[in-house]
Amino acid sequence: MKKTSSIIILIFFALSITAQNLKKPSFEEIISLNTIRNVVLSPNGKHFIFSKEATDWKENRFDSELWISKDGQEPFQLTNSKNSSSSPKWSPDGKWIAFLSNKGSGNQIYAIRVIGGEAIQITNSKKGIYNFEWSPNGKKLAYIQSEDNSKSTKKIKDKFGSFKVEDKEFNQNQLWITNFNPKLLMDKPLPSTLKDSVYKSNLEAKLLIGDKAFSITNFKWSPNGKKIAFTHQPDPLINSAFKADISIYDIDSKVHKVLVKNESYDGLIDWSPDSKSILYSSSLKDFTENYYRNEKFFRTDIDGTNTKQLAKDFDEILSDFQWNEKGIFGLAWLKTKRALIKVNPNTGNYEIVPVKHSKIWSYSFSKDNKKVMYTGRDNNHLSEIYKTDFTFKNPVQVTNSSEQIDNWAVAKSEVISWKSKDGEVIEGVLNKPMDYDSKKKYPLLVIIHGGPTGVSIPGPTASYVYPMVQWVNKGALILRPNYRGSAGYGERFRSLNVKNLGVGDAWDVMSGIKHLDKKGMIDTDKLGVMGWSQGGYISAFLSTNTKDFKAISVGAGISNWTTYYVNTDIHPFTRQYLKATPWSNKEIYEKTSPMTNITKAVTPTLIQHGEYDGRVPIANANELYQGLRDNGVPTKYIIYKGFGHAITKPKEQLAATWHNWQWFLKYIWNEEVELPKE
Repeated sequence: MKKTSSIIILIFFALSITAQNLKKPSFEEIISLNTIRNVVLSPNGKHFIFSKEATDWKENRFDSELWISKDGQEPFQLTNSKNSSSSPKWSPDGKWIAFLSNKGSGNQIYAIRVIGGEAIQITNSKKGIYNFEWSPNGKKLAYIQSEDNSKSTKKIKDKFGSFKVEDKEFNQNQLWITNFNPKLLMDKPLPSTLKDSVYKSNLEAKLLIGDKAFSITNFKWSPNGKKIAFTHQPDPLINSAFKADISIYDIDSKVHKVLVKNESYDGLIDWSPDSKSILYSSSLKDFTENYYRNEKFFRTDIDGTNTKQLAKDFDEILSDFQWNEKGIFGLAWLKTKRALIKVNPNTGNYEIVPVKHSKIWSYSFSKDNKKVMYTGRDNNHLSEIYKTDFTFKNPVQVTNSSEQIDNWAVAKSEVISWKSKDGEVIEGVLNKPMDYDSKKKYPLLVIIHGGPTGVSIPGPTASYVYPMVQWVNKGALILRPNYRGSAGYGERFRSLNVKNLGVGDAWDVMSGIKHLDKKGMIDTDKLGVMGWSQGGYISAFLSTNTKDFKAISVGAGISNWTTYYVNTDIHPFTRQYLKATPWSNKEIYEKTSPMTNITKAVTPTLIQHGEYDGRVPIANANELYQGLRDNGVPTKYIIYKGFGHAITKPKEQLAATWHNWQWFLKYIWNEEVELPKE
């Protein structure tokens, strides 16, 4: 026994020394971490392209550029503009890469040769472009852009001045097509603009589908190039998606016909490899539960026959689909794992593909489907790119993003579970210091994810505007609960906070704290809680319904469901979760609103909100702030100017991080710190 104890002490001592020698990263260093995303394999499987996001502090933006690896060589940067480049897509012959970039006139399509050279601008749209596709023969590019009503709008403004009719002013999204002539581009030096009349006349775009009756949201060429399937809705307003349908456009006849038209949402996903069928998702007749129910997936032939539901028994939401000769592939959350799912298009059966890494973010097949690349990671590293074959066995790592955090003191992660007040099993991510001592009791900070159908996952550097790594290195534990309603735990679990928002969520948070207390891990006199969006709402609910915390931070949170309902851009969300409007059931709105018990609030509360937040409008922050002030609760209210629902620039993320650091330092550790001037 004595020998074993000595060994344990020596191991602990060694770990402590190691942890002490590791670098403790700053806020800026965490925000500056490069992130790898969206790998796309060339048709022949020899090259791949991906996006890498970096932080440009001087320009105060997150810059996403394209990187390429050719013939297995070390990746190098392909684009380098003052604005980000995104959505890379290989030409069918693999000789060109088209992508989107905004160099001052909205997103335009650019193309660059794989062999090298400068990128050339292919489009000159006045309204900006999104969701473009190569034609299967590589001779055309189709894309979606908003219609141009500027002339008629100007005439009205000149006569009547400025006014807006709510839900009536919009520009329909249309489908355009432009030629792509590689010979023309190869024969002459590539121009940097479309000023050259020869290029302009050859590449001038034409309207393909511009029906005033609907707005196009996405589309796909059939593999044989004869048809285009597309999703459309009555107008581009966000809530009109509930009325989306799917049509097929015939290239030769130039006629489109509706193929899928259910009462609620229908959305195109992909074509079958033989061009005879499409894959789509649908809410069928559901207008009241589709915010938290599983989507249903179908395949149907393009003549409207042979419709079959797929993955009927799969109890989660699938996304990021690809349909090839090997089957239909998609990604889904399975608790805290992001898994690759394969669906048989004939039987509808599914299987979980055994991939080595627990979190898969993107994947791409070669044209013959024999080679695959994917982005993914485990619990302790940053995302990397891996290459493998169609079996997904023995992946080979081809990037080294995790080198950025070598020799850093970061957070250790583990997934824990506990029972909530009603007996429901709740999972969460517990982050510990690298020199964690099981004999000590630590301050506990709870970080609550948004959604509610978000999910917290293990990782070494999770942050946003919450300095998790720095708190862990200061000697705190972090609990990130996957409260009821979170993604990855099935439809029943996502439905548990219907008519129970805030209330059940609070059960899940408080029971998690109680679980850690019973294990002797935490100092219950040093508890803090925070979150953004839905996480901000739950934090606000806890601020007025508990007295257990020493400090709270409410980020873009809902304070009053009536205030939220009449101001948000997604009114159906509230009606679906609360099963009422404020006028039909005032009691449920009061039961679930933080403001109902504002007179009981005592906990010092920081409020953070974007000035132009349309999802959770700033009226919610104003109401909570005034209510706390009127009741003598210490509070601080910070508005981030020019931002919507998220803080999307590095300097303001740094500011918001500092604001949270200051707040919890003051009330958890009794330390005062000023914002650094340099």
